[in-house]
Amino acid sequence: MGKVTGFLEIDRQDQKYQPASDRIRHFREFTLPLADKDVERQAARCMDCGIPYCHGPTGCPVHNQIPDWNDLVYNGDWKLASRNLHSTNNFPEFTGRICPAPCEEACTLNLEDMPVAIKTVEQAIADKAWAEGWIKPEPAREKTGKTVAIIGSGPAGMAAAQQLARAGHTVHVYEREPKAGGLMRYGIPDFKMEKHYIDKRVEQMEGEGVTFHYNANVGVNISIDELKARHDAVLITAGAERPRDPGVPGKEVEGCHWAMPFLVQQNRRVGGEDVSREAPLWAGGKHVVVIGGGDTASDCIGTSFRQGALSVTQLDIRPIPPLKEDKLNIWPYWPTKFRTSSSQAEGAEREFSAATLEIVSEDGHVTGVKCARVDEKRVPIEGTEFILRADLVLLAIGFSGPELTTYMKEMGEDLKQDQRTNILANTEDYKTSIDKVFAAGDVRRGQSLVVWAIREGRQAARSIDIFLTGSSNLPR
Repeated sequence: MGKVTGFLEIDRQDQKYQPASDRIRHFREFTLPLADKDVERQAARCMDCGIPYCHGPTGCPVHNQIPDWNDLVYNGDWKLASRNLHSTNNFPEFTGRICPAPCEEACTLNLEDMPVAIKTVEQAIADKAWAEGWIKPEPAREKTGKTVAIIGSGPAGMAAAQQLARAGHTVHVYEREPKAGGLMRYGIPDFKMEKHYIDKRVEQMEGEGVTFHYNANVGVNISIDELKARHDAVLITAGAERPRDPGVPGKEVEGCHWAMPFLVQQNRRVGGEDVSREAPLWAGGKHVVVIGGGDTASDCIGTSFRQGALSVTQLDIRPIPPLKEDKLNIWPYWPTKFRTSSSQAEGAEREFSAATLEIVSEDGHVTGVKCARVDEKRVPIEGTEFILRADLVLLAIGFSGPELTTYMKEMGEDLKQDQRTNILANTEDYKTSIDKVFAAGDVRRGQSLVVWAIREGRQAARSIDIFLTGSSNLPR
């Protein structure tokens, strides 16, 4: 905990943003960090609540010891706070930026709508640790002689790789793209997290003995059988990137695209990669309609404004949620309530209870989206149809599961899947139906949060360590 009476004396203070009129002119991060003294005051608000739901199963998936490092920050011991934070979370600078903070919803002070600013404190600890040079490679003192292949370098793959390398195994990460990071690099826009944070972690991991193989598309230019022959274990952490198909008539017309190619192309531009061979996906000078109500849709909104969109409208089939949840019935669980992301606050129009009926086009190019209001069962109501003008339509309604045409196809029926086509493996040992092959992260659990990916990567690393050596000192 922090100061005994801190929660009574100190108000919650959040990071502020650059004005929307300024931040839409660039793709850099736009949050304005708090001064150290202000962060310490926020940490002081952590109270002696008896049962800290913030780091229990309802709060933080990686079980960050939040009251402990809040107390350390309050007392000015930032270095020990960093050690504590890194003991449960390999990449707190990632989660401090892009995690939606279920820990804050589970905070006891959230019963009064003023939770501890946990996410802000976490980011501040991680950023100070980098600035002060406290984060360095931690290579294993002894090598086990065992080798592990990891498919995919998103947060699950990176977390598993770091844990396994520190346990003494030789780790090789096989990544389809030219750089590491998975959707953290190629999906999440730079204005939410700049990519030099990923680069620094890759450099640290290389110093710990991890080898990254880029442009290695497993199931296409390298096979699972090759990896199994080269290594003692294989961990699949390739994510869930197959988009959910809305089945909307007209979605094949020019100007209607899946969300991820739009986001990926812009991230490649910002990262200096060559996109000249790709058909340009560009919102500048266009009326944009984004179909979907989640984080990916919000990222499309912010990216569209930065590219110079004339207007952005977001369609959400769900009814407008309540402005405030019933705390006594929902706390400490994640509530459904009206939220406005920083991207939505930049000028997006939001349409709730709106079903997409058809993509309207002329001469093969999108000109609008035909919609209708829906009832409580999400059935379109006759007579409520309307058309939104659109020059660009982005489909962002989630993901159905892992890519099925590469490594999944190669393994065929030997690889068991669940009903949602995810790789079947439990959370006790993360073993798949194929010997020596493990799975963790979104490829196993389905589309989820970066913090869940880190948790599963860490737990899978422990399971693999036990599989290879018979025991493990890695935390679960």
